[in-house]
Amino acid sequence: MDFALIGFGLGVGVLVGMTGIGGGSLMTPMLILVFGITPVTAVGTDLAYAAVTKTVGGYKHWTQKTVDLQLSTWMALGSVPAAVGGVYVLDLLERTTGNDFDDVLLTVLAGALLLTGSATLVRAFLKRFHERERESFVMQRRHKVAAVVMGMFVGFVLGITSAGSGALIAVGLILLFRLVPTRVVGTDVFHAAILLWAAAAAHIVAGNVDFGLAGNILIGSVPGVWVGSHWSVRVPAPVLRTTLAVVLMGSGLALLGKAGLGIPVAVLVPFPAAVIVLLIVTVVRAERSRQRVAGRAPETVAPAAADPAGTGTGHMR
Repeated sequence: MDFALIGFGLGVGVLVGMTGIGGGSLMTPMLILVFGITPVTAVGTDLAYAAVTKTVGGYKHWTQKTVDLQLSTWMALGSVPAAVGGVYVLDLLERTTGNDFDDVLLTVLAGALLLTGSATLVRAFLKRFHERERESFVMQRRHKVAAVVMGMFVGFVLGITSAGSGALIAVGLILLFRLVPTRVVGTDVFHAAILLWAAAAAHIVAGNVDFGLAGNILIGSVPGVWVGSHWSVRVPAPVLRTTLAVVLMGSGLALLGKAGLGIPVAVLVPFPAAVIVLLIVTVVRAERSRQRVAGRAPETVAPAAADPAGTGTGHMR
């Protein structure tokens, strides 16, 4: 047992359950930079452990009714075959051009995630944009086409890099379908569970999975994702939006590090730490608010008790 891996798996599991983001975008770079795992094995092992982790999270979100099943199904129609194709392309790249193509692709993805994370952070403080968010919507043809195309793109990227099942899908759910944060997280995690099993199976066939390594991560990540999923419906929407933005930006920096641009580990650590701080602040504020409401309750009852008939003359006798 590697307690460092277990601890990091716990932290990433909480992020995945709470935001739907953070698995491949954070775990794979850490396996390479911190634990010295070869890139191909890190990608395959990350997908294998993440399939189990997000299945746990997906079930939890399903029971909490935060999943848009129809939207998840249409995304899976595009993402599952594309993920298998991505693993095949990765194998071809290893045997021909090496990892140059991966570095370019990761750099582009990192820039997109940093930009989207910044925009989401700004959006979290603009109330007028929140009014457009919705719990659900009627799937029209254009929505189905958009879901399939987005799924194909994310699935292909996931098969090659192990990143994107959370971050990129979350961006699409926010920008294309305007779902509220809780539905973004639930739908994202549920769809990712389906997608990751397909990609993980392809990597197992290719011999890219270290099962002992995946087992250590799972010891921490399974309870972590359960706790994170539980918290996701209890965190206020503005806080969840801010959390999504922080994790997106952290994912972008992690991808830059994975692309070999020299992003130090110390730069990545504050992002999961910031998420934990947001959670603690939210819990403390909620408890204080509950105590204030409880303290005011007797004051609101007193006038009615003094004048049970409601005539307004109880104090004038």
